[in-house]
Amino acid sequence: VIIGIAIGAVMHGYVPEGFFEKYLSADNIWAVPASVILAVPLYSSASGVIPVIQVLVAKGIPLGTAIAFMMAVVGLSFPEAMLLKKVMSMKMILTFFGVVALCIIFSGYLFNIILV
Repeated sequence: VIIGIAIGAVMHGYVPEGFFEKYLSADNIWAVPASVILAVPLYSSASGVIPVIQVLVAKGIPLGTAIAFMMAVVGLSFPEAMLLKKVMSMKMILTFFGVVALCIIFSGYLFNIILV
């Protein structure tokens, strides 16, 4: 949680106002998949990523894109893949990540449509 607050503070204070809005706005059709891809290398709990989400929404990211980012941070991560590798084959892990990523992307688009 502390690291999430620190990242949120850095993003809030040092990232220009229109930076996230330019690349992850509602007008950009690739915003939701990009946010999911950006979230995969990160590893956090749901409570740890909330300060980051708060800053992203304050900077102009649509709520559906921010929710997709949050779900991907929690549901798709490299450390999770390493843990699953002990009990699943690589083909099964890739299938799992693909299905979860598609569901998260669909949810992000759905929230963006509903909440616009």
